[in-house]
Amino acid sequence: MNTNTKKILVINSGSSSIKFKLYEDKKAVASGVIEKIGEHTSKIELKDLISDKVEKRDEPVPNHQAGINVISEFFQDSGILESLEDLDGCGHRVVHGGKNLTEPCLIDTNILKEIRRVGVIAPLHNPAHLVGIKAMISAAPEVPNVAVFDTAFHSSMPNYAYMYALPYEFYEKEGIRKYGFHGTSHSYVSKKAAEFLGIDYDKFNAISAHLGNGASICAIENGRSVDTSMGFTPLEGLMMGTRCGDIDPAIISHLARISDYNTEELDAIMNKRSGFLGVCGYNDLRDVDTQIQSGNEKAKLALDMYIYRLAKYIGSYFSILPRTDALIFTAGVGENSDLVRKLVCNKLSHLGFDIDEGINEGLRGKLSLISKESSKVKILIVPTDEELEIANITTSLINNA
Repeated sequence: MNTNTKKILVINSGSSSIKFKLYEDKKAVASGVIEKIGEHTSKIELKDLISDKVEKRDEPVPNHQAGINVISEFFQDSGILESLEDLDGCGHRVVHGGKNLTEPCLIDTNILKEIRRVGVIAPLHNPAHLVGIKAMISAAPEVPNVAVFDTAFHSSMPNYAYMYALPYEFYEKEGIRKYGFHGTSHSYVSKKAAEFLGIDYDKFNAISAHLGNGASICAIENGRSVDTSMGFTPLEGLMMGTRCGDIDPAIISHLARISDYNTEELDAIMNKRSGFLGVCGYNDLRDVDTQIQSGNEKAKLALDMYIYRLAKYIGSYFSILPRTDALIFTAGVGENSDLVRKLVCNKLSHLGFDIDEGINEGLRGKLSLISKESSKVKILIVPTDEELEIANITTSLINNA
C-alpha cells in the first residue's frame, strides 16, 4: 500500500445522479455532476479545476456504471488521470450507517450488506449509494473504497439524547432512535472553527448550524456531538426547504383517518411538499426573500417560522452545553444569507449572541468572525467542504490499512 496517498476520488451517488470531486495532495483538481441518469437525455457537467476548463453536454447515460465510465473518460481526455486504477482510493458519502456502522470504514462485502440492510431506514439514499459504490468497484477493482457516513459524527450522543420515549422494544428490535445527519459537515466546520479561534478541538464547545435546503443544528461538547436536530430520518428538527421538521406526530394519523392519503403520500407531503414550499410556494430562500419584498405575506410568515425555530433549537443547545465558545453558520443559507444570520442572532442577543451587523452584511461564503468583541459567544461563518473531509478520512484509513 502506498503510504503517501495522493489521488483520492470522492463520490456522492443519488438515485439518478453522481457528483464527484478528485483531490491530489488534498487539492481539488476536478469535479463534476451527472444528472438524470437513466432518462432519455442526461445532463453532464465536468470541470478541470486546474485549467478552469468546463465541459457541458447532454447525452444518454443509461446507468451509474456508464456514469463512472464518463468520469473516467473525462480524466483521460483531460490528462488528469490515465486510469481509475491510478487512484489511491475512493471515498463515498453514505447517508445512513445505522446502529452498527458508527465510524468511517474500508468497504468490504460485509459493509455492503450492512449498508443495504440499513436501506430500509434510508430508502431514498442508501440504495443509491450502493449502486455507485458497486459501479466504482467494477470499474477499478484494485482501488480501495471507503464509506463515510453522515450519521457517524453523531454516534457520540448519549443514550438519553438519542432515545425516543417509545416502547423500548422498538429500539432493540427495529433500531428506532435518533441518528442525526450532516455529520461530516458538522465535523469539518467545527474543526475549522476551533482552529480559527485557537482552541484545542477536544476542549471546543460549539453550536453548528448547517443551513441549506436540508438543515440541522448540532451541539458539540469537547469536539464531540452530544445532540442534533435531525432524528431517525432527516425529517425531524428544523423547518427546511421542502421538509416540515418537527410536527405533532398525531397529525399524520389524523390525516390518514380523514383523507385518502396512504403512508407513501403522507411521507411525500412531509418531505417534498412542506417547509418553505408548503407554506408559501417557494423552497429557495432567495425566492422567498424576493416575495417578501413584493409584499407576499405567506413568504413573510414562512421566514418568521424558520427564524423562530432556528432560534429555539440554538437556544435549547445553549442551555445544555456547559459553555458555548462559538455559533457556526454553514452550508448554502448559513454561508450566504446575511439576513438569516442577523435575524437569528438578534433573537438570541439576550443570551450573549451579539452579531456585528456591519461585518455580517454582504458576506458570502468566506471564513469570517461576525460577532462584536463584546459578544459572549463568538459567531462565525465557516464554509463547509464535506468532500474534502471525506477525502481526508479516506486518505487516513487507506494509509493506516
